[in-house]
Amino acid sequence: MANNIPPRVPKRKSKTRNGAVIGISAAIGISAVVLSGVAGYAGASYAIDQKQSGSVTTTITDNISSSKDGNTSVRILDVSDIVAKLKPSVVEISTESVSSGNSIFGQYVSQGAGSGVILSADGYIVTNNHVVNGANSIRVKTYDGQEFDAKLVGTDPQTDVAVIKVDATDLSPATIGSSDDIQVGEAAIAIGNPLGSLGGTVTTGIISAVGREITIDNETMTLLQTDAAINPGNSGGGLFDVNGELIGIVNAKQSDTGIEGLGFAIPISDVTSVIDDLVAHGQVTTRPVLNVSLQQVQNSTYYGQNRTMEPGVYIVQIVEGGTADLAGLQMGDRIVSFDGQEISSASDVKSILKKHAVGDVVQMVVDRDGEQVELDIALHGSEAE
Repeated sequence: MANNIPPRVPKRKSKTRNGAVIGISAAIGISAVVLSGVAGYAGASYAIDQKQSGSVTTTITDNISSSKDGNTSVRILDVSDIVAKLKPSVVEISTESVSSGNSIFGQYVSQGAGSGVILSADGYIVTNNHVVNGANSIRVKTYDGQEFDAKLVGTDPQTDVAVIKVDATDLSPATIGSSDDIQVGEAAIAIGNPLGSLGGTVTTGIISAVGREITIDNETMTLLQTDAAINPGNSGGGLFDVNGELIGIVNAKQSDTGIEGLGFAIPISDVTSVIDDLVAHGQVTTRPVLNVSLQQVQNSTYYGQNRTMEPGVYIVQIVEGGTADLAGLQMGDRIVSFDGQEISSASDVKSILKKHAVGDVVQMVVDRDGEQVELDIALHGSEAE
């Protein structure tokens, strides 16, 4: 990873993969809006008692063993030594966003809170896109109390990842691990800044599930699920394994009355190339894009007296000079199949794109005015070459 970053060592209802409907909220703090018990990005208000101190949980279930007589015993592992090494690599993030809107009072300022994980000693920090999105100013506070103004390096809304930079030379970077081989039941340690004022809070639990497909604000992500306590303000913080390696970036939680222990994190192995790209280029260049806007039609819809839009995924906007434009796709085309796979949702298209690299040529079949047209799509990056 460039710029002295240490090398890697190895608001709405959403559906999970099994069809269950849950309310997902990203754990960001915005003092202007406080949401609780609803789907969407949850807000953490700064209007809390500043005398509260960070709570630290330092025991986790290490393993379960059975004795000869059939009794089960649980061995508890103290992770205080691991946590002591991890906490300096997680920072508090506060933001201010200036908006004029339609307020009769003119401009107003919204304050937000989140967390971040240090990537390099010279000040590169990874967080969530939704933590810093739209911010006019970003402030970082380290575990030892140092405060810095931060600048935005780059963001990627699709993966909900952003990189910011502070002017520093002696920060404590996290050790980047691998999320590829994580097993359900493995221990997990979350560190972040819940409620925007409890920086350095540590919670522990296990990996409850892997490969959870969660849709937040129309972006479908494949996430790790954990029962470690996640609260507003934890967004952008770290999810670590018991070896002290970063395995995920916390970004969401389930938020509804009577439901507990449903937190989510972006698997670190899924976004290391994104982070590298953001550091080096300020944008993602290694991921192929179609440069289109898609609309999903659920039921047959009539437009006028003679035209019917059949259920399916339609191209409703094309970027001039982009991948789709160069391939000959047209607005109004209904995507029948892509890379040999039948398309029933926009997320199908995104999933297929994720399997390919810039430069690949992939076949697409579209329905155009009742006729099927086969096209070879040469995949370009964020900017068509």
